[in-house]
Amino acid sequence: MRALINEISALPDVERYGRVESVQGLLVEVAGPVQAMSIGSRVSIDVRGQADVPCEVVGFREKRALCMPFGALEGVRMGCKAVVGNHRPVIRPDSSWLGRVLNAEGVPIDGKGPLSNGREAYDLRASPPPAHKRSRVGDPVDLGVRALNAFATCCKGQRMGIFAGSGVGKSVLLSMLARNTACDVSIIGLIGERGREVQEFIEDDLGPEGLARSIVVVATSDEAALMRRQAAYLTLALSEYFRDQGQDVLCLMDSVTRFAMAQRDIGLSGGEPPTSKGYTPTVFAELPKLLERAGPGVGQGSITGLFTVLVEGDDHNEPVADSVRSILDGHIVMDRRIAERGRYPAVDVLRSVSRTMPNCVPEHALPVVQEARRLMSTYNDMEELIRLGAYRPGSDPKIDESIHFQPMLETFLSQRKEESTLLCEGYDQLARILNENGHNNNDMQGQVS
Repeated sequence: MRALINEISALPDVERYGRVESVQGLLVEVAGPVQAMSIGSRVSIDVRGQADVPCEVVGFREKRALCMPFGALEGVRMGCKAVVGNHRPVIRPDSSWLGRVLNAEGVPIDGKGPLSNGREAYDLRASPPPAHKRSRVGDPVDLGVRALNAFATCCKGQRMGIFAGSGVGKSVLLSMLARNTACDVSIIGLIGERGREVQEFIEDDLGPEGLARSIVVVATSDEAALMRRQAAYLTLALSEYFRDQGQDVLCLMDSVTRFAMAQRDIGLSGGEPPTSKGYTPTVFAELPKLLERAGPGVGQGSITGLFTVLVEGDDHNEPVADSVRSILDGHIVMDRRIAERGRYPAVDVLRSVSRTMPNCVPEHALPVVQEARRLMSTYNDMEELIRLGAYRPGSDPKIDESIHFQPMLETFLSQRKEESTLLCEGYDQLARILNENGHNNNDMQGQVS
């Protein structure tokens, strides 16, 4: 009842509207009460005989508001009435939303009936918590994936990026994380994804048990740029609601790159100049605003964020990847060469970094991880010579040792999609590999907990 009262009180006393003056591509110019509009305001275009076309104000030009639609512009003509909304878009989440699939507007698309609104309204474009009031990251979180648990340990409230080219397996890795990560609630944003993969992800990868503790937000690649961008905002707004309830939230977003592409389309339509690879300045302004919303909260709750980044042409230094990497607390790199030789997940542990890992790995496990990383690094440096047969066994004891352990470490890093390994079990398995196969470092003895 309180939520209903709040909605009634938010209704405007006076209806303000303008008229459509021109349509250029996806840009609609509206003349009228421009002083009543602001960047981000909603405008609803009245089309006779059809549903209204919702739009958002993205700029101003010569006393006209520049608007972009959330859907198709078919039927819009000169002189159409454009009703101005009276507030920024908000969402009223509730715990009963768990197990549901929503579109970017917060409307259920799973055929399970309407949603009940909660008491509090959450701004879709909320600001991150104040830096001086945020809690620190918490204890290590079990991701269920051996390669990540052992070599890129993640903590509660940490934000990590998963960087990969197309077809390397990042969506499969994301499904493993969604099903296996130890958390209270999962909020999953599928931004600009292929439409046919949505149902497969929900039914096969997430499953009934995973969906029961999750909310899935979907905006497919064929939807308008505003819808794709808003789906990312909605994903973070839902995460903030459950964080404020004192819960540990896992926020998964696939992918940040498509959010950046949507913002680029919006910026170019509004007249922004293209900069690096066609991305507009607002892309690099919006990325930190979005990603900083994840992390520890002011109270007990936290948002552990795992965001996929689609690197174009396997270039990990392209503008979006470089910008995201500088914002997040670590990055997981997936390598096409590893995938081509059949090891999944194709995580390159030597190029993957977790900035909180040194302070959260148990003391007994840290020497094990460091020694395994050293062995893999040594082998990686000499891999071409070893495969070509140019290295003569016995020339260097350290290289011989890395060759001996390489097959066992590769087996450790391999993991089936339906398989899960606890955090502590991963450290123990790694220690047993080194201890039980004749490792010559005495410091490794007795490391198995």
